[in-house]
Amino acid sequence: MDDTRVDRFPSATGPWVMRAGGLDRLVAAMTRQFDEVIGPVVADGAIRLRPITSAGDLPIGVTDEQEAATYRLVPTGSDLRFAYGLGPDSLKSIVHPPRSPVWTMHRRDGSIIVEPFRTDAVSRAVIGVRACDLRALEILEGTQTGGPHADPAFLARRAGLFLVAVDCARPAATCFCESAGYARAADHGYDLALTEFEDPAAGVTYLVRCGSDRGRELVDELGLHIAPDDLVRRVELELDPDAPPMGRELRDDAAELVLDVEHPHWAAVAERCLTCGNCTAVCPTCFCTDMEDVVALDGESSTRTRVWDTCFSMEYSHLGVGPHRASPMSRYRQWLSHKLGTWHDQFGESGCVGCGRCITWCPVGIDLTAEVDALAPPVGARS
Repeated sequence: MDDTRVDRFPSATGPWVMRAGGLDRLVAAMTRQFDEVIGPVVADGAIRLRPITSAGDLPIGVTDEQEAATYRLVPTGSDLRFAYGLGPDSLKSIVHPPRSPVWTMHRRDGSIIVEPFRTDAVSRAVIGVRACDLRALEILEGTQTGGPHADPAFLARRAGLFLVAVDCARPAATCFCESAGYARAADHGYDLALTEFEDPAAGVTYLVRCGSDRGRELVDELGLHIAPDDLVRRVELELDPDAPPMGRELRDDAAELVLDVEHPHWAAVAERCLTCGNCTAVCPTCFCTDMEDVVALDGESSTRTRVWDTCFSMEYSHLGVGPHRASPMSRYRQWLSHKLGTWHDQFGESGCVGCGRCITWCPVGIDLTAEVDALAPPVGARS
């Protein structure tokens, strides 16, 4: 066998080897260095992103079963801590939270004083981030900072993030990141990346690679050793990207198909769509918001808060005398055609990373990939 170290694990950035006990030391080190550490935990019957204080808070011996409108946790009988797909939460909830104060206004000496809310810099470490969510963070960052007026609150939250990625060894049945153009293993955008596997001789083990100077400093603090080449080769073989396969596939011509606004299938989707907005809430790149103003009972002060909104809301498209998109069909069409089609015109790329959350958490099981397939002309039809 060729002794060359595999491309996924370039020697300049590792990998280092970390046994299961090292995960405890890693989380402990992050709790010392950062204001908050966030990681996956079992809560509300799902894998959720929540503050943690030790590696003991992370799931162990659990995986998920996902399908359209279906999510359940099941035991695995192993000691792996990241043997599941994606839960409903993403990095969006951290850098672009559901509720974000904008300003307060109050009366003072006969004048009205407006005080903008300043987002304090808070350092946060997030462990368990998958490659698709790293890519989604980049896309979301482009929407919030790519124009002439970057969102200072987003910038403050993003600047304080330390990201620990975990390669996805078990994608959910609703995942389709590979056909969306991305890999299941993180290749950039992280400070540290972990590859979890079970070593017959040593139990749960992690290969650790660095993506930043901050990540390298933490590796040095933990005193990790470079992984032997034979171990790296074995893990690379076990993580063959062709197995297990993705559960879904997105057509290459999706961006063109969703722009056929007159296609009769849009009406068929509308018959099932509840316009609840679940898909936009769990999507890691959807960013639409509204402003909520609340006046104190004494009329002396008020607050403005930015809140998540959705293009499925009737009022989101309210212009002049009423909603511009009054029908469920027009609202679903707006969401999908923007996500896969006109997002390219607006931001230079697709707004979908293939995470599959919109499929899992749609209460009626609408499948984005299947809806795109339905927009395609019949096989053999003339173009």
